[in-house]
Amino acid sequence: MGANSIPTDATIDLDEQISQLMQCKPLSEQQVRSLCEKAKEILMDESNVQPVKSPVTICGDIHGQFHDLAELFRIGGMCPDTNYLFMGDYVDRGYYSVETVTRITILRGNHESRQITQVYGFYDECLRKYGNANVWKIFTDLFDYFPLTALVESEIFCLHGGLSPSIETLDNIRNFDRVQEVPHEGPMCDLLWSDPDDRCGWGISPRGAGYTFGQDISEQFNHSNSLKLIARAHQLVMDGYNWAHEQKVVTIFSAPNYCYRCGNMASILEVDDCMNHSFIQFEPAPRRGEPGVTRRTPDYFL
Repeated sequence: MGANSIPTDATIDLDEQISQLMQCKPLSEQQVRSLCEKAKEILMDESNVQPVKSPVTICGDIHGQFHDLAELFRIGGMCPDTNYLFMGDYVDRGYYSVETVTRITILRGNHESRQITQVYGFYDECLRKYGNANVWKIFTDLFDYFPLTALVESEIFCLHGGLSPSIETLDNIRNFDRVQEVPHEGPMCDLLWSDPDDRCGWGISPRGAGYTFGQDISEQFNHSNSLKLIARAHQLVMDGYNWAHEQKVVTIFSAPNYCYRCGNMASILEVDDCMNHSFIQFEPAPRRGEPGVTRRTPDYFL
């Protein structure tokens, strides 16, 4: 055994913190601060279009549903044995945003912002669990550093929301200064807020931010950037995944029974080292017994 295999105090502390989180017990404010500072150092060096190698498992919204996140890891495999790409929205809505976000630091979603988290639950949860807003501020400062998008083997473009009329190429995104609160409008906002639509062209989004975009838009973007697929999250879909634009776009949603009342399935998308794809659907984490899990390979990839 070489010197590098000898566990350090930092490694031991991290293992203990992971064990504590897996029991759904929040870390102390100082532990959160330390972890977020280390995460910030790592995220500073990542691209706005972060390259990702296969195999990888692509996941959608989590929204603080910690027990369902644990179920996702049980089904998809634990880190670091499985390489995960999460596409944003780790906080708000559910009861355990604090515990959930400390397990994931990948792409930014529209809920990883100061204004949204003050409306939809994360701010109030931090006040309730810590007695002040310090942890909320630590996390929201970290959110500014999250990459905006990812690119799996130059073929699958992954992001939280959708496309923007201000963005024609991936290089446009690479040139952003992302370290800021999510703007109310503009290309960075669009990446986190836009949705695919059945109608052609660009449309006004009913969300009040971003746009809707038609099949002609996604086909042109994929062609211009030599992409095969746009994978995104952001929308509740009852089967956990939903195809759009003749399978040029797929929505993945990973929070089953969203808000503990919607009754939807969740899914993750597995991409193997040969770029073969399969969806795994799953139900909310059971309290007793084993869940039903369905693995599907869509006809598109056969």
